[in-house]
Amino acid sequence: MNINDIMALLPHRYPFLLVDRVTAVVPHTRIAGYKNVSINEDVFNGHFPGAPILPGVFIIEAMAQISGVLGFVSAGQKADDGMLYLFAGVDRVRFKRPVVPGDQLMLTSEVEAVKRNIWRFRTSAMVDGQVASEATLLCAYRERENFA
Repeated sequence: MNINDIMALLPHRYPFLLVDRVTAVVPHTRIAGYKNVSINEDVFNGHFPGAPILPGVFIIEAMAQISGVLGFVSAGQKADDGMLYLFAGVDRVRFKRPVVPGDQLMLTSEVEAVKRNIWRFRTSAMVDGQVASEATLLCAYRERENFA
């Protein structure tokens, strides 16, 4: 999937769309994609001047967004259909290496379980074959109108 395909599924837009490409997807099972990390991102103006590092919460959000793409593809829907995947929990988060401008953050997500519209995903973010972060994410699949 290219960026236009991703934007047709996710509600996120610049500057908070954190998935650039999906390279593989098996509905109800797993997904892979990436985010190119550029010095041009606003976050690097303050995190940190002279030593830019992508904040861990951005990495978690990128893993959540790739999981959201997997969820939407699996459900055969998109955000424009009035649905959203919202964080319900983040467990077992680990950060193992910094992510810096010029890195390509390789994102993976696997469905562990789905119960009553709560999805549990096992996610990872890697750079150059090294784990940057891992987490188990819980996402609630909800109608958008309930949050307007």
